[in-house]
Amino acid sequence: MRNHTTEHAPADILTTSQAAKLLGISVRTAQLLIEGGSLRSWKTPGGHRRVYRADVMALINQTHPALPPSVLSVSDVHDDAGTGNESGRLLALERSGLIDSAPEPSFDRLTWLASNILHMPISLFTLLTSSRQWFKSRQGLEITETPRDWSFCNQTILQRDVFSVEDLSLDPQFAENPAVTGDLRFRFYAGAPVIDPDGFALGAMCVIDYKPRVLKDNERTALFALAEIASDQVRLRTAERQLRARDLAAKA
Repeated sequence: MRNHTTEHAPADILTTSQAAKLLGISVRTAQLLIEGGSLRSWKTPGGHRRVYRADVMALINQTHPALPPSVLSVSDVHDDAGTGNESGRLLALERSGLIDSAPEPSFDRLTWLASNILHMPISLFTLLTSSRQWFKSRQGLEITETPRDWSFCNQTILQRDVFSVEDLSLDPQFAENPAVTGDLRFRFYAGAPVIDPDGFALGAMCVIDYKPRVLKDNERTALFALAEIASDQVRLRTAERQLRARDLAAKA
């Protein structure tokens, strides 16, 4: 086995806490990245976990948002509830394992309920990567993703409540959006954030209509509740993954 400490200068080797600080995430989140294999690590003779600074910097460069200015200018000014930490949010999304994963009945039931309870032609569970908006579950829409700068959910993930726009074509922020002006011709949007165990908004549970409309109070409550259930499902997946990682570590 190679001697890690002799092949790298001390400054090149980080503790889990130091790695977490560089990544802008909690120590527990850094531990999950290590357990999931996103960061190489080893234990010192004293049983302390160590990682390479170069690996941490590579992960930062890999997941740092390459977003259009309109998205960056919005996210940079929000600091509450983790909404301003886009690098940390992207790491959380990678850690979730949801992107490009197979359809799951637990999420499909939620989008089906959203469409039927709110009487909307389209309902989606969206996930926002650095460059695209991918639909983990969808009802009433054939396409599986859009460019991220088309996403209305960019606004939804910046808050902890339901975000809605009664007429997208009249809203200065969205009137020129290709999803409004192009073939899709969306007019109404409402979404609520889907939150992971560390408080990062991975995406949104949202509904869309082809005509302007007003979201009623009971519809707002229902949409928020469905997003909370989706968040619970994400947390359940995380807990199951942690248990599997611990089982593997115990058998190693």
